[in-house]
Amino acid sequence: MLGDEQTKELLKLAQAGDPSAKESILQHNLNLVRSVVHRFTNRGYEWDDLFQIGCIGMIKAIERFDTSYSVKFSTYAVPMIIGEIRRFMRDDNPVKVSRPLKELAYRVHRVQEKLQGDLGRDPTINEVAGELALSPQEIVAALEAVQPVASLYDETFHDDGDPIHLLDQIGRDDCQDSSYFDRLALKEVLARLPPRERLVVHLRFFEDKTQSEIAGLIGLSQVQVSRIEKQALRFIREHLQTS
Repeated sequence: MLGDEQTKELLKLAQAGDPSAKESILQHNLNLVRSVVHRFTNRGYEWDDLFQIGCIGMIKAIERFDTSYSVKFSTYAVPMIIGEIRRFMRDDNPVKVSRPLKELAYRVHRVQEKLQGDLGRDPTINEVAGELALSPQEIVAALEAVQPVASLYDETFHDDGDPIHLLDQIGRDDCQDSSYFDRLALKEVLARLPPRERLVVHLRFFEDKTQSEIAGLIGLSQVQVSRIEKQALRFIREHLQTS
């Protein structure tokens, strides 16, 4: 890290238009950017993307810092970096969340960080609610509102090169597949399936069971159920194409 006086001299040069001075300040403060970015991990964003956004916040801090301030540059830069990352997350979220809910979620995150420092562990929802004088339900609603959107094709488990997607763990309530099978009169094709494949197809598409539920019912792992389902559907498709 640069000394305070050296930093101020470089800041004056950078604000006067010296790109090498700006680059020097940025390079000497990359660890500060990393430490701030670390607070925002596990929120559905790539670390490299957040780091780039954090560097933008640092550059804005370099451009706007008043060298007559009695505070350290790093003290001024940290909230600038945090603000830039939070703006990126807010604007990137395709789900529109009301401003009061966003502000509450921000307050919740601040209290979580404070309590984590005080307690030496992650605080519970009840502890955060008590600190903010709110109900646990309000805390959960605020946190859920700012969670990143998950794709149905996100992998939730991967084993043996056979991934399980979020879609595989959701029950099918619209019965589209059942009506599809009924409409095409597939009883003959289904009857040709081996007993285990036929059972998985029946539970999956006619009783709206998830792969996880089926695994529990027939004593297999979810990966095995997923593999059986894919084999059965491939068998059905091939026989339909040749019939």
